[in-house]
Amino acid sequence: MDAKTLLEKLFPNGSEVAFDGLYFAGTGESSHGKVAIIGSIDAAPIGVELAFRMAGEVLRIVRDAPGRPILLLVDTQGQRLSRRDELLGINGYMAHLAKCLQLARNNGHKIIGLVYSEAVSGGFLASSLLSDRCYALPESQVRVMNLPAMSRITKIPLERLEELSKSSPVFAPGVKNYLKMGAVNSLWEGDLAQRLAEALDVPPEGDSRRQWGEEREGRKLARGVAERVRHAAG
Repeated sequence: MDAKTLLEKLFPNGSEVAFDGLYFAGTGESSHGKVAIIGSIDAAPIGVELAFRMAGEVLRIVRDAPGRPILLLVDTQGQRLSRRDELLGINGYMAHLAKCLQLARNNGHKIIGLVYSEAVSGGFLASSLLSDRCYALPESQVRVMNLPAMSRITKIPLERLEELSKSSPVFAPGVKNYLKMGAVNSLWEGDLAQRLAEALDVPPEGDSRRQWGEEREGRKLARGVAERVRHAAG
């Protein structure tokens, strides 16, 4: 589903969104009032300019629209892989975007992420995955690292990773596996405007992804290990 069609389904009462290249931003009229929208299209590679622009829009919303919910619709192939971006410190720009989202959360902005097409690697980690709750369309594609790349980094043979991916969502790409791990809260089907209204109704509850992963048997140990570390540190 393309971004303009998605916006029509999410905001049947209308939206005012400006598209500029791979980036778009604006507001939509939901059943709960205005919602701020930030997104990208066409599997955009997130480089320093796009990350900085998204962060600036988050800060503008915090300044000009206190408490307004923020909807992230980021279609990305991940961070832009270029020597220029690395030399300019793409990791710092990604971190800046993440900090701006946390600043918005600290100032009472509900942040909702929706993966509507593609979500890959650092572009996903520093945007939609940092929302209070991340949702996805069933046909979307979610992954952080493919198995050949994971094999090169970890030195674990590809055949072993392929075998592990059959029984463990941690080693397998795909939106259903991220649902099992708790990274994605749920899949949005049917009336998308109603799904958005339901998400806006959810009260702040902190980060429940470890709990969801345990309940869905996608990450069986994460919550328990975190609890032990927390108690040991205390």
